[in-house]
Amino acid sequence: MLRLLHYSDIENAYDDPDRLARLAGTIETRRDADTLVFGTGDNTSPGILPLVTKGEQALDFFHAVDPDADTFGNHDFDYGPDRALDIIERAPQPWLCANVERGGEQFGHESSVRPWQIFERDGQRVGVFGLVTPKTASINPATEDVVFTDPIVAAEKAVDALQAEGVDYVVCLSHLGRGDETLAAEVDVDVVLGGHNHAELVERLDDTLLTRPGVNGQVLFEVTLPEKTVTRHVVTDGPRDESVAEAVETRLDEAGVDEVVATVKEPIERTEVACFHGESRVGNFVADAYRWETDADVGLQNSGGIRSGPALSGEVTVGDLISLIPFDEPLAVAELTGKELREVFRQGEGTRLGFGEPDWWHAHLSGATIEYDRASDTLASATVNGEPLDSDRTYRVALADYLLHSDDEFPAVGMDHRVGTTRTQYEVLADYARSEGLNPTVEGRIRHV
Repeated sequence: MLRLLHYSDIENAYDDPDRLARLAGTIETRRDADTLVFGTGDNTSPGILPLVTKGEQALDFFHAVDPDADTFGNHDFDYGPDRALDIIERAPQPWLCANVERGGEQFGHESSVRPWQIFERDGQRVGVFGLVTPKTASINPATEDVVFTDPIVAAEKAVDALQAEGVDYVVCLSHLGRGDETLAAEVDVDVVLGGHNHAELVERLDDTLLTRPGVNGQVLFEVTLPEKTVTRHVVTDGPRDESVAEAVETRLDEAGVDEVVATVKEPIERTEVACFHGESRVGNFVADAYRWETDADVGLQNSGGIRSGPALSGEVTVGDLISLIPFDEPLAVAELTGKELREVFRQGEGTRLGFGEPDWWHAHLSGATIEYDRASDTLASATVNGEPLDSDRTYRVALADYLLHSDDEFPAVGMDHRVGTTRTQYEVLADYARSEGLNPTVEGRIRHV
């Protein structure tokens, strides 16, 4: 029986030696001669170790499990395309992506990157191609001159080529998020192994199976063909690959991020539920830190920039705060009119995101309060520093520099609004925690009416 093992969006599992070791061990115990092992992006970054090693820690995992193929996610370019190529060239697996180019050619064609590949298992020929979200250049400033093309056009070309080779099955390794549904509706594929969106998914659209195993290496999906059944393996129940655990533990020991900066009495959750469903303690902490650092009128943090993981509790270290926002980019200050700021607040509604879910909210605020009417998609009211938002006044907003680059999250604010930058975000969080402690509360800053 032909089986596909599917992992994706490992991200901060690299900061948890036990979880990563159990993911590797689960893959190894489920694998046999009739199995293909595939990753679907964001399997090199982000996290503490990814930031410290610029993605090199992923090689410990890749060499242990020896995947049959991976595709790119937007975060696999966090340290630039040349660093991505360096990791690719030292990884054991091929990388499949049909919609990424550089200089008019397939990105990484000189190494192990190709648009598609045919594998043979259990007497069957499986054609596999990869896709990454075309919004990658917008949501990752480090992509430089890499171009991300229309995934549907690329998929049609890949499927035509694979079917011409007489394959028995066509499988897509996708980092399109919600774009998987469009792909399945428009292109003839048997299975879409997906990523990018962090919510788990098992869905069937006509004859196409769609899967997403979630985030942080917690779950491994096993797909059987031709039956298209899906088995969910929780990695905490699996065996440990001790070589992976030892490698990650050594890297963490060498990272030097264990300074305690604050003590938390009541654990601060940083789950997807906490971050994407309105005001949260963790979002208030981050937004407050930004405003404290810059003396801005408003602090703004996007939910996607807060990475999910274990709650902040007890002694909180620099490493814990790096894992919260593990990006090597500065905090910025932007100047917006009240009219523009009103639109930014309105854009906190999450279905506008390319990776969003219908009930998401993705803006965390400091110095402001808002009421948002989901039914009419309108901002019912807004205040800044206790005063009604004045459309004609200019306000200073502290936010991640990334948000000025991206047109996916808050398109009302851009690089032309930037008036300055300061330190890296996690450095600001650490100093704020040292100075002010870590005891955020939910205060009614964001209300849905």
